[in-house]
Amino acid sequence: MSTDRVSAAGKVLQVLAAFDREHPSRTLSEIAQCTGLAVSTAHRVVAELASWGALERAEDGSWHVGLRLWEIASGCPRTQILRDAALPFMQDLYEATHENVQLAVREGAELVFVERIAGHRSVELLTMVGTRFPVASTGMGRVLLAHAPREFQEEVLAEPLRPWTPYTVTDPRTLRAQLDLIRREQVFVSDRQLSESTVAVAAPVRIGRSGPVDAALGIVVAARGAERARGLREPLLRAVHGISEELGRRARTAL
Repeated sequence: MSTDRVSAAGKVLQVLAAFDREHPSRTLSEIAQCTGLAVSTAHRVVAELASWGALERAEDGSWHVGLRLWEIASGCPRTQILRDAALPFMQDLYEATHENVQLAVREGAELVFVERIAGHRSVELLTMVGTRFPVASTGMGRVLLAHAPREFQEEVLAEPLRPWTPYTVTDPRTLRAQLDLIRREQVFVSDRQLSESTVAVAAPVRIGRSGPVDAALGIVVAARGAERARGLREPLLRAVHGISEELGRRARTAL
C-alpha cells in the first residue's frame, strides 16, 4: 500500500513497529527507510511520539522506545493478571531449582514470553521477555499448540517448520503424535529443539484446575542436564497447579 494512503494512526504504528529486539534504536533516516515514509513525515510522527513520551532520543541522536509506552503496555489485562498470579509460584519454583523459569502465552501462530526469572548461573537463553517465536519452535509453544483447536494445529503443521537445530522435530506426523502425548501426560520435555545447549520442561497453565489453557510454564536447563530436566516434572506441576488455582479463584471473584 502506498504510504500516501496510510492513515495518521497507521503511520504512527509503522514508526513504532520499526523498533524490535534486534533494532532497539533507530536513526530518523532508518525509521524513514524501514517504514517507507518520507523523511519529513517520519520526522513529524517521531516528534509527536516523543512529545507524548512514546519515543526518547539518545545522546547520539538515535531514537528508542520511551518509558511512557512501556507503562501503557504493562497494563495489558491479559498479561498483568497472569503475571501477578504466576510470579509467587515462579519464584518458589526458581528457589527450588535455580534454573530459568519462563511464562508464555500464545498469540496467533506465535509464542510470546511474558515473564522470566533467571539466576546468574542459569544457562544462557535465546528467549527473553517480549520475544516471539513460532508456536511449534519451543517446548512451551508445543504445550500451547497441543491444547489449541485441532483446525489451528493443522494450519500450523501445514506450514514448513524451521529446523532450529539438528534435533528439531519438523515432520508433521511426528509432531501430531507428540501433541497427543502432551495432552495425555501434561508435561513435555523439549530436548534441544530450539538451541543445542538447552533442554526445556513445560506444562500448561489453566484457568482453574480443569479450565481452558491460558499459558505455559517452563524450566530451561543446560543440555548436559537433560536427565535432571526429567526430574523437574513434579515441582513444575506443583507450580502450574498453584497458578491455575489462583487464576480460577480470581476469575470466580471477578464474576
